[in-house]
Amino acid sequence: MRSPRTQLTGCETVYGDLEEPGDLVRALEGCRYVVHCAAVYSFAPSERAKAYRVNVAGTAGLLDAAFIAGVERAVVTSSASTVGPSRDGKPVDENSMPADHDAPSDYHASKRAQERAALRARVPVVLLLPTAPVGPGDAAPTPTGQMVLDFARGRMFARPPRGGMNLVPVEDVAQTHVRALTSGRAGERYLLGGENMSLDSLWELLAELTAQPVPRARIPEPLLFALGYADELRCRLTRGRPVIPLEGVRMAQDLMYVDSAKAMSELGFRPSGVRDALKRAIAWYRRERVAA
Repeated sequence: MRSPRTQLTGCETVYGDLEEPGDLVRALEGCRYVVHCAAVYSFAPSERAKAYRVNVAGTAGLLDAAFIAGVERAVVTSSASTVGPSRDGKPVDENSMPADHDAPSDYHASKRAQERAALRARVPVVLLLPTAPVGPGDAAPTPTGQMVLDFARGRMFARPPRGGMNLVPVEDVAQTHVRALTSGRAGERYLLGGENMSLDSLWELLAELTAQPVPRARIPEPLLFALGYADELRCRLTRGRPVIPLEGVRMAQDLMYVDSAKAMSELGFRPSGVRDALKRAIAWYRRERVAA
């Protein structure tokens, strides 16, 4: 059921449910474009089935609703995880498309299935593949935001064995979504990455920004996996949120580095500094006193 509409600064807010996307047809009538960035982004075992219902079936249903409503084009937020990890330390680009069984988590497998569903839609679709967006406003928080929040609260007790990731300011991702409505090529995928960073470099930066020390000890890989499996079992029994998500443990073994040259060339994507984005994120968490 759709909630009552409210007016907010020139915008009309309509509440809907991606598990009932047909209800959105009327709200989409008269709209030229759709930007679809809603998803279940969670490593909690209790939310895995919902992730497929929302991320895959919900995307297909929303794009069907957009077609029925006469929408001209849609921009769909996918994930850089769909291109897989770096090989030999070299950043990967949009040509990489590993099989679902190689995905480090059910969430990431759902995003690969989402891409296939989006590309089958009858409305023209541009796919954007952000890495790990950071910045203010991540209230849930996402797993990336949770990492920043935990570090700021002094809850990191040991370094991971290895690994690396790409972070990108959330504002740059948002602006590129708008540009992709008119500049992106239908049926194309665009990676949106900021800076490729080793986990050690990221933690050193977070230590500087939060005034929290970087843990001296480095947790052994077998112990890290044991803790991940134990936390997975706890979450299955209690339906709680993971503290040491097994999916995150698996991802921490890889270098999740990307090359965003295509988005820079075709969409005018120009990512700003990750340092300032992390600084804004930390300031926002402190100001809002987010509990997680």
